[in-house]
Amino acid sequence: MECLATLDFVHKEQNLFITGSSSTGESYLTCALGHEACKRGFRTFYANAPKLLGALKVAKVKGTLETEFKKIERCQLLILDDLFLVPLDVKERPILLEIIEDRHERKSTIITSQYPSSNWCNKVGDPTIADAILDRIIHTAHAIELYGESMCKLRSKKN
Repeated sequence: MECLATLDFVHKEQNLFITGSSSTGESYLTCALGHEACKRGFRTFYANAPKLLGALKVAKVKGTLETEFKKIERCQLLILDDLFLVPLDVKERPILLEIIEDRHERKSTIITSQYPSSNWCNKVGDPTIADAILDRIIHTAHAIELYGESMCKLRSKKN
């Protein structure tokens, strides 16, 4: 974590994915890294992935999708929290692919997921698109898998 906290991976335009069961701290760590990136002057965009993809589907219907893509593209660090919480639908797949493709080896992305990366292909749904997305995310990524009990459960035991 100390190495990641230097944000060297952002300078190197690499990705990071943090996986773990619900409430093991993946979102907390990601937000801490995003906060540090902001403090160091990196333009950072945080989004709950299912909400972002839903909003981008609406933008596509309205004809404003390219404008939204440009906002995301300008950021040096994109944080997609809770990606693959629900499987992608047929309209979300190409949107996610375009985001990942635009950033590949040019900008950094942090992804959190409750599912290990070995399950991501099933969550994308289409094997061809899944291969394209995962190829661009995983091969240049640092990976952290968190284990343990839910932080919420641990806090309730203390009370």
